[in-house]
Amino acid sequence: MSQLPAILSRLDADLETALTRLSTWLEIPSIGTDPAFDADTRRAAQWLSDDLATLGFAAEVRDTPGQPVVLAHRPKPGAPHVLFYGHYDVQPVDPLNLWESDPFKPVVREIEPGRRVIVARGACDDKGQVMTFVEAMRATIAETGDLPVGVTILVEGEEESGSANLPPFIRENAGALKADFALVCDTGMWDRETPAITSSLRGMVYQEVTITCADRDLHSGLFGGAAANPIHVLAKIVAALHDETGRITLPGFYDGVEEPTNQQKADWADLDLTEEEFLGGVGLKHSIGERGRMLIEQIQSRPTCDVNGIWGGYTGEGTKTVIAGKASAKISFRLVGKQDPVKVAAAFQAFVRERLPGDCTAEFIAHGASPAIAVPVDSPALVKARQALADEWGGRVVTIGTGGSIPVGGDFKKTLGLDTLFVGFGLEDDRVHSPNEKYDLSSFHKGQRSWARILQALAS
Repeated sequence: MSQLPAILSRLDADLETALTRLSTWLEIPSIGTDPAFDADTRRAAQWLSDDLATLGFAAEVRDTPGQPVVLAHRPKPGAPHVLFYGHYDVQPVDPLNLWESDPFKPVVREIEPGRRVIVARGACDDKGQVMTFVEAMRATIAETGDLPVGVTILVEGEEESGSANLPPFIRENAGALKADFALVCDTGMWDRETPAITSSLRGMVYQEVTITCADRDLHSGLFGGAAANPIHVLAKIVAALHDETGRITLPGFYDGVEEPTNQQKADWADLDLTEEEFLGGVGLKHSIGERGRMLIEQIQSRPTCDVNGIWGGYTGEGTKTVIAGKASAKISFRLVGKQDPVKVAAAFQAFVRERLPGDCTAEFIAHGASPAIAVPVDSPALVKARQALADEWGGRVVTIGTGGSIPVGGDFKKTLGLDTLFVGFGLEDDRVHSPNEKYDLSSFHKGQRSWARILQALAS
């Protein structure tokens, strides 16, 4: 830790050079979802592998049935070992006409006095975030000749398309990925001055249901009033999934849902997240979540049920007086704590079948199921990372959950037995997946300094 001031000073002095390196990587259009960019995607993987090799890593580009993976090792016998994950693939840039500059020609802009950002596709998601960690290692090695912990780097090229080939890669390379815990830099801060550690991520159950009544669409003048209407049946079932307090009505649904500690509740209340602040930007005013729960609980630490799509019957121009033969919906459940996704899926299917009229049937398609993941807030690694962030940012550090799902954390836990620290420096206005994606230079700079502190803290 006595060498930390020199490491931080080097990061300060080398910021412009680090920005040039990031810009070079951002210029490579690694759109992993589009086969037309496969050569560029591989080129982006090779660029990172070559850069890590200059830091003394045994680095290689490993093939998968899809886009390649960058795998790099720098062991340190006797010290803790961390596994760092990120991704180098980026989202497509459409609609191109909404970009203010070429998405693959990075530019630095001052968007308000004293606030500089780098604008390019991938600036935040996830190349800029990955490079905060790489630059922290670069400065540490330059000043001390070594890293304080052993490090394995795993950076994939299919995150934006669902990481289909990552779970089998992790299983097949479990020995090479052995570590004490994992680090992921693909999340965000609470605000521009407040860093966050994401200690929990919700799991997911996604079901598609189709209800069939008659064997074809029927004339509503002839059959209306007598024939079962699957749209009506489905609408009643969907409406019954929540009660008047906002709770989900599946039997056993809340099994495994744990209450936050009093300290967590106090920390969340101190954030003072309001309905106006959170919902105002999307044209809403009032939360419809569980009654008696803080807004921040509703969006990060409570389970949910949402209808993602519903269809049936005639939806074209004009009129067509029919009673549909079929009606369908896609419904997702976000899970927390120890909820069992298999049991939730079974409970949903039973819930639907119990509410079907006698001559109607239901068919289901499963579109995925994964449990929630969580790191205990008192785990030594999280406590050390929290203190390191507090030392860098000079204020509070928020330990929160996130409403979304980052499946790699579950893969690390299930296959490797690793807890994951999610520490990221993205901001809400970074326009991730949108035209004019950007990354604040304060996030890029202080992200590097934060990782340098965290690496030192994890070794102590």
